[in-house]
Amino acid sequence: MTDTTLLTAARGGDEDAYRELVDTYRHELHAHSYRMLGSVHDAEDALQEALLRAWRGLGRFEGRSSVRAWLYKIVTNVCLSFIERRPSRVLPTGLEAHAGEALWLEPYPIDDAEAAYEQRESLELAFVVALQQLPALQRAVLLLREVLGYTAREVAETLDTTVPAVNSALQRARKAVDEALPEPSQQVTLRALDDAELRGLVTQYVDAWEAGDIERIVSMLTEDAKFSMPPEPEWYDGLAAIRAFMPIGPLTVRWRFVPTWSNGQLAFGTYGYDPERDAYVPHAIDVLTLRGTKVSAITAFIDADIFPAYGLPMELPADAR
Repeated sequence: MTDTTLLTAARGGDEDAYRELVDTYRHELHAHSYRMLGSVHDAEDALQEALLRAWRGLGRFEGRSSVRAWLYKIVTNVCLSFIERRPSRVLPTGLEAHAGEALWLEPYPIDDAEAAYEQRESLELAFVVALQQLPALQRAVLLLREVLGYTAREVAETLDTTVPAVNSALQRARKAVDEALPEPSQQVTLRALDDAELRGLVTQYVDAWEAGDIERIVSMLTEDAKFSMPPEPEWYDGLAAIRAFMPIGPLTVRWRFVPTWSNGQLAFGTYGYDPERDAYVPHAIDVLTLRGTKVSAITAFIDADIFPAYGLPMELPADAR
């Protein structure tokens, strides 16, 4: 059924038609909400509120824009409301701004082949972190213009502002994000690796961690590598700091690693051994930032509850390999 047919049925009170209408756009709207909010859970809440508003406002939709554009307008404005009313976030003392902001980020479960190159690039951790540093309006303008390809006039209509205001916000947002983003992107880095190189990197990384071999782990890192564990405030910068932390931190536990993808980047579901259960249990989603074949950042998002979203099991047997 076409959007027009489904819209007509939905306006007549057909909830199934409405559900089918919005399901076409649900994944991309959820990703947009995540970019705006930096949180999968907040993104889900914002999307649900937006779709409820859209259902209640069907009678006022005049069809002057596409259903997709209409839904993006509602979702964007709901996200702006979320940003307005959520508590102010105070950065931990001594941490760089981008490091502190990462404490509140959540990883995004996206398969390597699930989205187009540009969409994966706009979900990378560095980009999402940079977005969170922008004022809310600049964030929305940048996403609508640069990621979704809206014209300045369309963005102005979506945000109930003027074209000059949109252009000004975009200019400031571009400057701030360009200064924050590393080169090249993770998509460019991953595309430069052939399948054998990527498999070798994964195997070497898993083997080193599961063996608890500090020197092998460190040998895979760049000199300026960073290791963080959101939402914990610790932030280890450079090989010496990471090497010193390993034996008193993560390597006090036996690990099993399962490769996955997160934010369009190479990632691992990490499982720590629990002697009481005689099994490996979920601990964190480790998202790797690569520079060539070396790891320049490990961001370990400590949250066992997100494992099902990655299709990862909630337990591995004691003899898992």
